[in-house]
Amino acid sequence: MKENQPQFLEIYKLLRQTLGSGVKCLHEPLFFKSEIQNLKKCIESTFVSSKGKFVKKFSDKIKKITKSKYVLCVNSATSALHLSLLAINLKENDIVVVPNLNFIAAANAVKYLKADLLLADIEEKNLGLDFDKLEIFFKNNVISKNKTSYLKKNNKVIKAIILLHTFGHPADLYKAKNFCKKYNLYLIEDAAEALGSYYKRKHVGTFGDIGVISFNGNKVVTSGSGGAILTNSRILFEHTSHISQISKKNHKWKFLYDKVGYNYRMANINAALGYSNILNLNLFLKYKRKLFNIYVKNFKNSKFFEIFKEPKNCKSNYWLQTLLIKNSNRKKLNFIIDELNKKGIFVRAAWTLLHEVSYLKKSFKTNLSNSIKIYNKIINLPSSPQLILKIKKDV
Repeated sequence: MKENQPQFLEIYKLLRQTLGSGVKCLHEPLFFKSEIQNLKKCIESTFVSSKGKFVKKFSDKIKKITKSKYVLCVNSATSALHLSLLAINLKENDIVVVPNLNFIAAANAVKYLKADLLLADIEEKNLGLDFDKLEIFFKNNVISKNKTSYLKKNNKVIKAIILLHTFGHPADLYKAKNFCKKYNLYLIEDAAEALGSYYKRKHVGTFGDIGVISFNGNKVVTSGSGGAILTNSRILFEHTSHISQISKKNHKWKFLYDKVGYNYRMANINAALGYSNILNLNLFLKYKRKLFNIYVKNFKNSKFFEIFKEPKNCKSNYWLQTLLIKNSNRKKLNFIIDELNKKGIFVRAAWTLLHEVSYLKKSFKTNLSNSIKIYNKIINLPSSPQLILKIKKDV
């Protein structure tokens, strides 16, 4: 691996210059006294499960930030994706388009319903779906009739697109909406990583039929574990809300159910943490943009690397600061990541490409050359807002 030594030495030097001592976590949450105070209030109220005032306060705050008409807080973004697919009546053997560079949750949610995936390629400028490539695939392989799109080879219905805003960077929502309108597809925005990100001054997750946000411990705002559904459709909101509460019908004391339901509600104690944390969202976004600017400054003269910047006409939350290796391959990527971790600087590659996951290898696919090429370039860097406080202290 001697040929990769110059690249490693440069990135190690620049990351030590940026971060000081080693960083053991990619994205730690940042808490203040208010989180502890509200958790204490929640515990003292005894309402720590799915009932309690903090669930409403949290959902109302998300509404205010995103300008979404309806918000449903649930126990994870994966649950939110599952509920979204149930809400659009995804059936066994239907097809959902998802980007190949992707966290596994979207693919798993499709598989919960025994539906199929069409793994689609991405574009380099925003790491989102490449709609020009997808258009070519549809023209050659898809037929549309009676406001439904079918795969020619087997007549399976293509029902929806799950559009990922990768690492918090908005995908091309203009192309996404036009494409879905043309082919009569539902648009589900996987904005799990993108709280505080905007496409043309409108919050992501609010352009499609349904949007999904994550509040996992490694996100910009956390409720410990948790997620939310965003929608402007009262019908979709009421449906997802009902089935997320085990499809229980309203009655003072009887346990009556009208369909299969799921216990996906967010606990009040998680909402207490999430509500307290989201009050500091603007501060977190400010810190993360400062961290981005520090990375850009320190890597501006790099021979081997460049920092990924938010797409044009977008404002990213910079959830994960992302470095691109110039002229890279899988061996070079693995070597650099292994060596940095040995030196105490935690970095990682992007998620395993979906077409390489064993139980997804038989999925339908477009040409995936971009996602393969781009995967081999990506290194996710330490990105916690806490790092700004650490860097200031070191200085």
